[in-house]
Amino acid sequence: MILVCGEALIDLFVDATGTGGSLPASAVAGGSPFNLAVGLARLGAPAGYLGGLSTDGFGRFLEARLRADGVDTTLVKHSARPTPLVVVSPDTAGHPAYTFHAHDCAERDLLPADLPRQLPTGVTALAIGSYAMAVEPSGGTLLALAEREGAARVVSLDPNLRPALVGDLARWRERFERFARSASIIKLSIEDLHIAYGPEADPAVQARHWLGLGVGLVVVTLGEKGAIAFHAGGSLRQMGQPVAVADTVGAGDSFHAALLARLQARGQLSRAAVFALDSAALEDVLRYATLAAALTCTRRGADMPGQAELEAALRPAP
Repeated sequence: MILVCGEALIDLFVDATGTGGSLPASAVAGGSPFNLAVGLARLGAPAGYLGGLSTDGFGRFLEARLRADGVDTTLVKHSARPTPLVVVSPDTAGHPAYTFHAHDCAERDLLPADLPRQLPTGVTALAIGSYAMAVEPSGGTLLALAEREGAARVVSLDPNLRPALVGDLARWRERFERFARSASIIKLSIEDLHIAYGPEADPAVQARHWLGLGVGLVVVTLGEKGAIAFHAGGSLRQMGQPVAVADTVGAGDSFHAALLARLQARGQLSRAAVFALDSAALEDVLRYATLAAALTCTRRGADMPGQAELEAALRPAP
């Protein structure tokens, strides 16, 4: 099982043009780790979720959604704190504007005492993200888990950086550096890289730094341009898949899910196997992950593709 650790939240889409004293709104399950857990399960990779979920109505909705997709919720902490909300509404130019309501919410309510003394024997990997890594007390708790387990199993990180939520970026970089020392895989977008390390940051330079800390594989996603992977043997570029884009919500989470699911399906989701990946294996994994992200972009919202759909898209046309 791949145990996903981090936040789940509600994206509240509000139509600011509403009339009659009310605003129409639609509540959608979200959060990068939540999406990742669902994406893994849909791709046939057994997945579990470790994180704080509220006992309020939104929290019950999130947990029901995880279970409906086959995600194991045994390690969920049920918190009396509210579910975090991200309000999405158009600004005066019609572009989406985001307002975060995530102070003292359930996703932060994860303490060291909430961690199991030993992970279930079937857990082969931990996937940790996003802003729950940077806020307290969840951030310190997840860091302790990564440092405890990183030598024995794969730890895969996806920062999915949200400056409005993580606060001071210098402190974020210090925290992420500690996480990286326990990681086997780091997956991040080029936008994450430039937010965290500046617009001139070179993916190859930063990847070499992380590889020097002991990371086995660094993958930087480049949107429609595909992705580039860095490992001990060098680097490998995978071009993007041309599709009709509805939106890009969840594409990065879908990529991460497919990356881990493909490694597991190949029997290569272990620390030793990740460090020993050859170019042929890496090319296969990147192609699978890039296609998963592309399929997600063809529909609105973080609608992760299923295993059968992805396998069908991989087959050559007759």
